[in-house]
Amino acid sequence: MAPSTHTVTNQVPPLVGYDVFATDRALTEAVDRHIAPEILPEARRELGALGLSAGSAQAQLWGAQANENPPALHTHDRYGHRVDEVEFHPAWHRLLGHAVSAGLTDAWGRPAGHVRRAAGFLVWTQAEAGHGCPLSMTHAAVPALRTDPALAAEWEPLLTSHVYEEGLRPPSLKAGVLFGMGMTEKQGGTDVRSNTTRAEPLAGDGEYLLTGHKWFCSAPMSDGFLVLAQAPGGLSCFLVPRVLPDGDRNAFAIQRLKDKLGNRSNASAEVEFDGTWARRVGEEGRGVRTIIEMVAATRLDCVVGSSALMRQAVAQAIHHTAYRSAFGGPLIDKPLMRNVLADLALESEAATTLALRLAAAYDADTDEERAFLRIAVPTAKYWVTKRCGAVVAEALECLGGNGYVEESGMPRLLREAPLNSIWEGSGNVQALDVLRALQREPQALNAFLVEVGKARGADHRLDAAIKGLLTELADLEAVEARARRLVERMALVLQGSLLLRWAPAEVADAFCASRLGGDWGSAFGTLPHSLDLASIVERARPQDR
Repeated sequence: MAPSTHTVTNQVPPLVGYDVFATDRALTEAVDRHIAPEILPEARRELGALGLSAGSAQAQLWGAQANENPPALHTHDRYGHRVDEVEFHPAWHRLLGHAVSAGLTDAWGRPAGHVRRAAGFLVWTQAEAGHGCPLSMTHAAVPALRTDPALAAEWEPLLTSHVYEEGLRPPSLKAGVLFGMGMTEKQGGTDVRSNTTRAEPLAGDGEYLLTGHKWFCSAPMSDGFLVLAQAPGGLSCFLVPRVLPDGDRNAFAIQRLKDKLGNRSNASAEVEFDGTWARRVGEEGRGVRTIIEMVAATRLDCVVGSSALMRQAVAQAIHHTAYRSAFGGPLIDKPLMRNVLADLALESEAATTLALRLAAAYDADTDEERAFLRIAVPTAKYWVTKRCGAVVAEALECLGGNGYVEESGMPRLLREAPLNSIWEGSGNVQALDVLRALQREPQALNAFLVEVGKARGADHRLDAAIKGLLTELADLEAVEARARRLVERMALVLQGSLLLRWAPAEVADAFCASRLGGDWGSAFGTLPHSLDLASIVERARPQDR
């Protein structure tokens, strides 16, 4: 036996065996805030169980296995018949099954459903983010299908089921289904009105045959898809099932799977339709209006998903520095490291607080809240998803070289971080969508200003930021070139207002001083030294001492 050359010391134990929900104070406080007292105990029990599962060694192993064993496409069987199936590692199915059983596709029909689901999504996807895509689209398909009561009656119970059944079979034989979406094409990308896929009507009411392609079709193993195609009356929305009612496979040719930067466990495909049977959803010529509610819901999930990535990155950074010693003491106690961690924690808490506020607006479902969502969702999607990459990269650096190696899990978070900023419309698309709402829907701007105004007078820096924002909003001529600047300011003002109303004083003070008051550098770790940084870091710790 070879002699030992050294003793391993000063290494950090893995962050495992903890309650991802209960140790996230920003999240637990948001759940308490937005869920009625009579429902809260049940919701907290559900989320506590999910939090323990997400922090377990088993879930972390599933996440690593799903990421390390990406899906494989099988276009044909051994006899040459097309099968167009995607094979996933068993860990992927276990992650999805646990998520579905926890209600992460069921928000639209139960009390406080959106807050409960958003909190669960934020907790569970910290184990592995890739499987969040089919969860998101299955959840988001419900409002689009509700434009057709017959389709909703047929599919909604399956979409919101708490039972996950893998494999392609007629939906009538399954206890639950998953949905995907196909909008973009090679020639147009985000410009979906340039789509060339054709929809030819059949004799049956609402039945069509589709011919064309989709450049990005997410989760191609799903049971059904909402897609856009050109019908005689214009661009329309259609439901494409993978398996027809008689049990035959629909024409759905998967050409290849995308080789992506991150999101490796999830399949994104290029598909072709050639005589593909479909049912129209909504009216002909109103496809974008029909599918836009699905897009809005998935955009909110981009905010929630980015909040989850940030939270996990910050939790890992704080955990590491609490156990790692350097220069005579724990890193977490070093003033400069504490500044970095506090700065990261601020960004994470602001994102979580905003994400849960948007989910609560969905639950309220009033005219005022719908108007607020119209402008707040693209604003939040623009800003929170953009902050994610910077937060994860800085958190990785807190681990030093240990964070740069795959075993730490941080590189996987970093590769995942850009995704939510691109999916469902990249930054410019979100900024332009906010401009459309500002110019065409005055009730949306009014609802936004009412929301941020609820904290007016609580902090002079917020008051000044609101005043400056109103000045910018007074001139919307030739605004496109400064749209990003405007939407960024709107997001920061909204986050500042929410934190002043609901976060501890030290958190709100630090956010307003740095993000609204200008006392901040160009990198994380440049907060004013006079702030209560230790309390901010301690609040964000994923485990008690």
